[in-house]
Amino acid sequence: MQTENRKLKIGVLGAGHLGKIHLKQIREIREYDLIGFYDSDDKQAKLAAKETGAKAIRDFDEIVSEAEVIDIVTPTTSHFKYAVGAIEAGKHVFIEKPLTYTLEEADILVKKVRKSGVKAQVGHVERFNPAFLAAQEEGLEPAFIEATRISQYNPRGTDVSVVLDLMIHDLDLVLHLINSEISHVSASGVPVVSDTPDIANARIEFENGYVANLTASRASLKNERKMRIFQKNAYFNINFLEKKLDIIRINELKGINLNPLSMTIDPGNGKPKKQVTIHKPKVPEINAIREELRLFALSIMENTEPVVTIEDGFRSLRLAYIILEKINEKLNKISFS
Repeated sequence: MQTENRKLKIGVLGAGHLGKIHLKQIREIREYDLIGFYDSDDKQAKLAAKETGAKAIRDFDEIVSEAEVIDIVTPTTSHFKYAVGAIEAGKHVFIEKPLTYTLEEADILVKKVRKSGVKAQVGHVERFNPAFLAAQEEGLEPAFIEATRISQYNPRGTDVSVVLDLMIHDLDLVLHLINSEISHVSASGVPVVSDTPDIANARIEFENGYVANLTASRASLKNERKMRIFQKNAYFNINFLEKKLDIIRINELKGINLNPLSMTIDPGNGKPKKQVTIHKPKVPEINAIREELRLFALSIMENTEPVVTIEDGFRSLRLAYIILEKINEKLNKISFS
């Protein structure tokens, strides 16, 4: 592996809340050489330069010409414009989720990336959440997934619906975990504060019989990001916000139960007794944003596929728009006075 002294020159587009987080994390990644950032808002650029110590570059073309990697952390509506400019210049691109504002834009980007040969990764950061990583190490074989992702209202992110803003995290995880084609989608949602749905629920059924039930809200009184995964003889409870993992396993009891951390249940009808154990695996101390950016650098250096490919981003976006279509069909029947 010849990555020991190699550094990739990276430039960041967008210096808002998340952009500043990216700038700070990139400085902690030895595989990158941060050349600076570009933000079209001069006031925001000056503030970000002061807070992060990074160099503000006033021109998009300049940052693209100097960098090898472009990290796009701008509002969703501008992802396509900046990504096209970077890809056509032969630069590798990291694009925050959702991939683009429309499916048509996403389809064009997928084709451009594959034709140009550059690397592209989409920022579905929950793939790198330490609690989710720990769960994957414990043998996930989900048959039913229930996810709740709710937050207090924040104007940031309301340029898109709650499905594209919050639920898309769980859509990516579900599509990553369940290897089957979708057979049916049903969904409901309501705009509460903004002009687009602020709370939504979707039920996704797969051809193999597996099901995912997802709820997302940005009009709540608390923040919660949990996923419950049910499978044969096991139940996983993943807390993305607190980075905790609980695993409940149910196995046939053999002999006398001497485990103080387990309980015994009797299903009756002469069936064997079951042992229920609760396991709390150690969750690694990982900064998810730093990890996704670091692994993207390694995929470039080692010429391997990014962990979250541009096709992954497209699939999540496509499912999100199917859900939005189902929601809009119902909203068109409702009269809000």
